[in-house]
Amino acid sequence: MSAGRLGVAKPPPGKWADLSRRVASTLVLLGIGIMLAVATGVWLRLSMALISAITFWELAAMTGWRNPRLHPGIFGAWRPIALALIAFMSQVIALGFDHPLAILALLFPLIAGIPGAAPRDRWTYALFGAAIMLVAYGLVGFRENYGLNFVLWLMGIVIISDTAGYFFGRMIGGPKFWPSLSPKKTWSGTVAGWIGALLLGVLLWRLGRGDAMLIWCSPIVCLAGQMGDIAESWLKRRAGVKDSSNLIPGHGGFMDRFDAVTGAVLATMLIGLLTALPSVN
Repeated sequence: MSAGRLGVAKPPPGKWADLSRRVASTLVLLGIGIMLAVATGVWLRLSMALISAITFWELAAMTGWRNPRLHPGIFGAWRPIALALIAFMSQVIALGFDHPLAILALLFPLIAGIPGAAPRDRWTYALFGAAIMLVAYGLVGFRENYGLNFVLWLMGIVIISDTAGYFFGRMIGGPKFWPSLSPKKTWSGTVAGWIGALLLGVLLWRLGRGDAMLIWCSPIVCLAGQMGDIAESWLKRRAGVKDSSNLIPGHGGFMDRFDAVTGAVLATMLIGLLTALPSVN
């Protein structure tokens, strides 16, 4: 018998009410780390292509593909699936062919999707779609060119930032970091994430597991991961949805769990273009 039938009011959700969602995020990230640890070669590429497909399906659904006025009938309902398949095959081509022009295949789902997206969301679709394709492509490059420990460092920063931000933000509270987009994120939790990432960089350097570049790279990558979280919150508010999908029952979609990784990987790729990347061994 429910509490309502007994006449007992349910307690209001406390400040730890969304802890299970944080645990789910951490488990997904750990799962990705384990997958990258055991997957190599074709299996690694197929895994990243699958991630691209899933996140593209969610993106397409949030940027007008299911609007019946744009795409009536069953054909419109299949458009997110079609774009997901294009994203999958494009990533397979980009990762599977050793040719300088193979990377151009990452543009295929953008070219295919922009004309039919909701008019107000075409640039949104293009930017988020490009990020999805680049991140999956970049993770394979990091794993194969810089080693597993480098990827685990990236995942570690995201997990530490998320964990420190959640617990310190709830315990200390204070001013909100960006209340219009993420009403629960506080400055105390955000700064705690930076400090946690900094300490990880210092620890790896002091243990001889990486160079001193980790000290300043880690907080920057942490900030980028937090901005990835904010960007996905903006996208969901724009689309009028609470979660990117319901693929993870009770915990939202894959983009909800992968948003911070997206920001962190993109920042690391940019650092690599502007200067050298830190060594992690």
